[in-house]
Amino acid sequence: MNADLERLIALQRLDSAAADANRRVADEPERQKAFDARLDTARQHTAAAKEHLATNKAARAALEKDVAVHQGRLSKYRGQLMAVKTNVEFTAVNKEIGFAQGEIKAIEDKVLERMLEADELTAAVKHAEAELAAEEEAVDADRRAMTADLNVLRASLEGVAGQRAALIEALDKSVLLTFEQVARKRNGIAVAEARDGVCTICHVRLRPQVFNSVRRNDAILQCDLCNRILYFVPVSAAAAAAPDDVSQPVQ
Repeated sequence: MNADLERLIALQRLDSAAADANRRVADEPERQKAFDARLDTARQHTAAAKEHLATNKAARAALEKDVAVHQGRLSKYRGQLMAVKTNVEFTAVNKEIGFAQGEIKAIEDKVLERMLEADELTAAVKHAEAELAAEEEAVDADRRAMTADLNVLRASLEGVAGQRAALIEALDKSVLLTFEQVARKRNGIAVAEARDGVCTICHVRLRPQVFNSVRRNDAILQCDLCNRILYFVPVSAAAAAAPDDVSQPVQ
């Protein structure tokens, strides 16, 4: 294989790996926002559950206050009952006593409903707090994993930079210029495999004579449509190669 072509293939692999690593490093702020959003959601659920419980307690306290008011009235009416002198007064006071007793019964039923509801709301608060604690632990673990991943990526970028510098130093300057010009126009992908007579990135069918020349891998040849530098992988080499090809579906 042409030495410069071989270097270009290696350079493209390094640039693609570096671009991927840089994208992942650049995603850190968005990933941090996603972590924060997860925690905010869990905290909001917990706050909402506590608010519902507080509302229940406040409503129950108001009902119990009403019960106390009606019990005071009931006590007063019972005292009045001992002092009545006519049947009319007796009937009127008894009516007030019955009304107060009915109000107390109705309110106490509502208090009981609030108490039963409070049991459910208390359980909901505990569940929300447990979920929040679990989410905080999970997010903390995810943050640590992301930090470790970023450290690895940054270290790999340093390694790639050194390898890239060595390749560039060995490349013919005109070949390097062609590579850089195409890379700028083609989203960083300047090298493409030619397979079955087709450029595997832009998918244009190559002229037979061009493809035959590319198959020899002895010269710097470019795709007629996308201008990417072409190379050919023999069947035996392709079968033995790792599945991660530098070719990407970028037009």
